[in-house]
Amino acid sequence: MEYVSTRGGAGAVDFEGALFSGYAPDGGLFMPQRIPSLDGDTLRRWSRLSYRELVKELCSLFITAELVPRSTLNDLIDRAFSRFRHKDVVHLSRLKDRLNVLELWHGVTYAFKDLSLSCTGQFLQYFLVKKQKHVTILVGTSGDTGSSAIESVRGQKNMDIFVLLPKGFCTQIQELQMTTVIEDNVHVFAAHGNSDEIDEPIKELFADVDFARKYNLMSLNSVNWSRIMVQIAHHFYAYFQCAPSLDTTPLPVVEIVVPTGGGGNITAGCIAQKMGLPIRLVAVVNSNDIIHRTVQHGDFSLSESVKATLASAMDIQEPYNMERILWLLSGSDSHLTKTLMERFSVSKSLKLPEDLHRKLSETLHSCSASDEDIVRAMQRCWEENCYPLCPHSAVAAHYHYLQTDRACLRQKPSCFSFLFSTPRCCLAPASAAKFQDALLRAGLVPQLPPEITALTAMETRSTPLEQGQDWTQTLREWIEATAQR
Repeated sequence: MEYVSTRGGAGAVDFEGALFSGYAPDGGLFMPQRIPSLDGDTLRRWSRLSYRELVKELCSLFITAELVPRSTLNDLIDRAFSRFRHKDVVHLSRLKDRLNVLELWHGVTYAFKDLSLSCTGQFLQYFLVKKQKHVTILVGTSGDTGSSAIESVRGQKNMDIFVLLPKGFCTQIQELQMTTVIEDNVHVFAAHGNSDEIDEPIKELFADVDFARKYNLMSLNSVNWSRIMVQIAHHFYAYFQCAPSLDTTPLPVVEIVVPTGGGGNITAGCIAQKMGLPIRLVAVVNSNDIIHRTVQHGDFSLSESVKATLASAMDIQEPYNMERILWLLSGSDSHLTKTLMERFSVSKSLKLPEDLHRKLSETLHSCSASDEDIVRAMQRCWEENCYPLCPHSAVAAHYHYLQTDRACLRQKPSCFSFLFSTPRCCLAPASAAKFQDALLRAGLVPQLPPEITALTAMETRSTPLEQGQDWTQTLREWIEATAQR
């Protein structure tokens, strides 16, 4: 299994090479040269597996046994999930009106990113110990990635992590989960800018090839293939939990609703679909709706500004993983992908070619939700189930309620047929406990776990990055100083 750049200008690498990279040297993103294909018998056999065992099976398809022996891979994944609070790692809640919510947030930071980053941290440690190597990790976060990344590598002597958070755009709990980690290898920067703005200095440092090579720069954002790989398991597990029976031919379809910001989770879904999993994918977004506009109209263009919403981790205008999806749907056409992404980089506006847009709209459906939609979904779910949704999960629930209500209003047999013959699973990326302000706005009372309550009394540490300051140079100097310790 080799990995190639979506833009075709970098040599193929193995899993280790993709793991230790951020962007590929040509500015693209690494993808498997070949997507494995699974037959119906394999899917039926996998349907009996736990989430943990599914991750092992999927990772073994993308990481060769020569690179990581299967027994070692199994041990690394078991270690990664050892700190999760739920015995099944993830859990499906079956609620009223056929609302199925897959809880992906039972890790240390109460967010779905703990799943992929805990595994990625173990993979990194395995290779670093083996090679006696040190790496510098750069992470930009819109809320949850930073804390999950920090928890996956905190205290490790062979890794330093530099995290940029958008000051004022994260919730207080999200920020405290980063700034209260006082470790020698953890460096948190509170930038006075939005999520897209903090990505710029990170891209610039990776583009400085000599600097990136000297300090072994790498990323733990979802530009890193390892994160996408583990997230493929979410879709398989959701399918197996919600499919009525696998005794039929063809296998039944399950609709999976994916709250979408940077696009990592929906990319994983597209790959699962390509592998043969019979799923119908729905990308749901907040008012920052570039992915929705791209699916509906082929309009991959920035709005005037990033809108601050209740679903803050999805307040992203440049979903970098769309590049992977476009590459996948274009038949691995790196020349076309490079041309499109370079055009977008210059103009921030792109109209997809008609054929590519058609393939995208056949692969994905989409929906956007306003803050008012989010609040209504949170309220309805609580009223009907006494079940609290985080605002990101509520974006998915909004889509579910929209579909069920429309069918009831229209009373069309075809609508009812689809709704009640095709199960739907909404992915829940975070615990409601992390979003007190959103809960209060919905008229709900936050119930905080003791681990989260304790954060407010803990010491904090971060370095401010002000508007007008050269953030790239500041980061460069910090990395150089840290390396000299």
